[in-house]
Amino acid sequence: MRILMGAQNCGFGPASVLVAVSRLRSGHERVFVGDSVAAAFARRNATAFDAVHELTEPHGSGSALLDRLLADSDHVLSVMDADLVLRAVVARRPVVLVDCLFGFWQHRTPLTRIHELCATVPRTSFAAARRHLSRLSPHEHVLAAHLLADHSVIQNFPGVSRRMAAFTDADAHRSMLLTGPLVDLEGLNEAAAGEPVPDGPGPDYDLLINTGGFKNFLLDFDANNAYLRLIDRWLPDLLTDWPRFTRVLVCGGPYTGPRADSHRSPGRHIDRRFLPQRELLRQVAKTPYSLLAPGLSALNESTLLGQLPLALHEQHYAHTFTIRNLADTLFGRLAGRFTDVLPGHALPEEDYSGTEALVAVAGRILEDDNLYARFRSTFDERIEQYLSLTPEQRCAGVAELRHLLDGPPAPSVIASILTTS
Repeated sequence: MRILMGAQNCGFGPASVLVAVSRLRSGHERVFVGDSVAAAFARRNATAFDAVHELTEPHGSGSALLDRLLADSDHVLSVMDADLVLRAVVARRPVVLVDCLFGFWQHRTPLTRIHELCATVPRTSFAAARRHLSRLSPHEHVLAAHLLADHSVIQNFPGVSRRMAAFTDADAHRSMLLTGPLVDLEGLNEAAAGEPVPDGPGPDYDLLINTGGFKNFLLDFDANNAYLRLIDRWLPDLLTDWPRFTRVLVCGGPYTGPRADSHRSPGRHIDRRFLPQRELLRQVAKTPYSLLAPGLSALNESTLLGQLPLALHEQHYAHTFTIRNLADTLFGRLAGRFTDVLPGHALPEEDYSGTEALVAVAGRILEDDNLYARFRSTFDERIEQYLSLTPEQRCAGVAELRHLLDGPPAPSVIASILTTS
């Protein structure tokens, strides 16, 4: 079976889930197609696919390539890429939608109305189908994709069961299946098996800082990047405030090309790298402390490796959503928040405007020395709390996250769909 695969361009979360799912289907021909940050992640983890096609003009000449790939495929698998689902429907290819943020998508249009639009979507062309759904917001497009897909695989998270019930009430007839963490289980097992023995050599680093993919519909490495510049300003102060950290790995999508570097000074060093996913998992497994942009995929990977990370401040609105819904956990209580720096600052409850507001907050802190001093001191307090946790407390924090995010094993759920199809 030839499976055409793609992922939404919002950080590395969707693309990392796609890589994990692709590795589960190694017996099939797996063809990736996409652009931007998703394509960058696919290229960096090319062993998960049999072919990687990057669309340099996804809405121009790339559209014809995508149509040809669809015509040559037996099945389509999309991680939150609503347009790929719609293209598969128009091409009359069976399609599975994988969603690791199902409870996140906001909608003002009633689900029953979205259902009606999906039931009458024209299949003459992708352009016609897109026009038919044009009044829907980007979030509503993802919800529509669930109603259009033959099957949905939904990663567990607080609130997911209520959303699934709402879809049932809207008379959704598609198959919706709950799953636990959508992660690279083989890579996690290899990373865990590679942990150093008690009397063996120590880890490569004593602190890992993972910024994730960073790029999305608004954020970029060279635009709306105040968050990245704030991290750059703060890193030397982190080493000053915490001399115990002598070997620091900063990793993520931004740290490629000229941004990848190593800084050495007497007694300490910092490496900035964009690592292949399995190499990153090995570092997560053996680095004793980590600071993590609070994306759900990276959090699942950390906890399944027995590691409790400390959440960095939010880059975008989805991070705010994640922290809010985990507020009653140890991870959520310890998490860095921009409200520590600007108490009472109102964040718009919408993906684009909420992310835009977070960019503005990061910019204010970066440029205002008094706000920066508060950012530094309040996060130092969070780090102190994090470092003071006993091994028992850290294990308990990992256990509560595992329990909260658990669900049916992803390999068996996905295998059942493709076998049935």
